[in-house]
Amino acid sequence: MSHIIIYIAGGIILLSILGYFFQEKFIFKPEKLKKDFVFKYDVPFRELNFDIAHGVLINGLHFYRKDPKGLILYLHGNSRSIKGWAKRAKDFYRYDYDVVLIDYRGFGKSTGKRSESEMLSDVQFVYSALAKQFAEHHIIVYGRSIGSGFAAKIASDNKPRYLILDAPYYNFTRVVKRFLPILPVSIVLRYHLRIDKWIRYVNCHTYILHGTKDRLIPIRHSEKLQEISPNKITLIRIVGGGHNNLPSFDEYHNFIRDILKY
Repeated sequence: MSHIIIYIAGGIILLSILGYFFQEKFIFKPEKLKKDFVFKYDVPFRELNFDIAHGVLINGLHFYRKDPKGLILYLHGNSRSIKGWAKRAKDFYRYDYDVVLIDYRGFGKSTGKRSESEMLSDVQFVYSALAKQFAEHHIIVYGRSIGSGFAAKIASDNKPRYLILDAPYYNFTRVVKRFLPILPVSIVLRYHLRIDKWIRYVNCHTYILHGTKDRLIPIRHSEKLQEISPNKITLIRIVGGGHNNLPSFDEYHNFIRDILKY
């Protein structure tokens, strides 16, 4: 019996070490683009490059209107690049809003070594640059899946008009613990993304969109978030929605229309 316990403990230690050093390969699934890749879309846009520091560049796209009502800063999920995520811009662009999407470090054309603190700093850099062009009360921060953590932190440190979280998590540690319950996740994990902590300091109204059949991040994460500030957080349940298909539901587009059109 003692040998079995030793083997189990050794296995957990080995998995913990591997998890610590290789976790980014499981968390992030970036699509990388060559520096000379040319974006092509059928609506007006410009490519953005934010020089964060030596060797660190954050690449983005700005879809713009002639007389925009405001700006959506869209922080995407953990996979692909803005080349693919740009299709979501039309959901907001059609209501006369500018849309800016950025790629995190190591995604698309963006460069730099990733860490939670550095990525949060990058998003703040971008937000501050955009706030020089748009008054904050005309900026809406939208975070999708893993991007909801970055969105919540930025909204807690600034004063956007609204915060919209699409399939968010209570905190990232809780998501990982669900899949790796035997590991000391709070110690091994380098990304904690504490939405549950940051959302307490968000002064604007927060809207949460979550599918009732989300198997990756169950809707109870959003329900727990709403409980933190029930008067300042509205939860929109997309009945039957999963983690990656909310834009295929009319309820999703009805919400976007109602919040942006007027």
